[in-house]
Amino acid sequence: MVRPLNDPELADGELVERAKRGDVGAYEQLVERYQHPVFRAAYLVTRSAADAEEAAQDAFVKAHAALGRFREGSPLRPWLMRIAVNESRNRRRAAGRRGALALRAAAERPSEGADPSPEAALLAAERRSELLRALDRLSERDRLVIACRFFLDLSERETSEVLGWRLGTVKSRLSRALARLRDELREAVR
Repeated sequence: MVRPLNDPELADGELVERAKRGDVGAYEQLVERYQHPVFRAAYLVTRSAADAEEAAQDAFVKAHAALGRFREGSPLRPWLMRIAVNESRNRRRAAGRRGALALRAAAERPSEGADPSPEAALLAAERRSELLRALDRLSERDRLVIACRFFLDLSERETSEVLGWRLGTVKSRLSRALARLRDELREAVR
């Protein structure tokens, strides 16, 4: 029995196979499923909502064109994220822009449970701002590895696939990036 496209239990692999056979609705399901994480990944690189939106759209177009090269059984999420990160890097390089990386969109998560007190909310906002300023002072490579791992909730293996680095490289660069982030945060307190 063929499952309907709107079935939330439909696996990525089945949707990819349907999309490869020309099922536009299957690919639309994949876009809907991954549009937010792909946008967040693009935003982390481009630093601009408008540029991230364009990069995400271009990434989905390129991913669709490359579906024939997608390896069956591979996880789709890291593959899409890698395309989005590469497209965002290309867009950023082409524009020649440099500036501060605003991670607010990726960093803010919906709260669970009861609303915090006004004092707790203010303290959390100050800490988040302090963290974002410290992240901004890191190199792009450090920001990307931290963002992939902690803001996008990718595993080390997925981060490796997204950034195109070996797993050991991700582990060592993440460790060094976190150490530099701790140093930046200590400096901010002084």
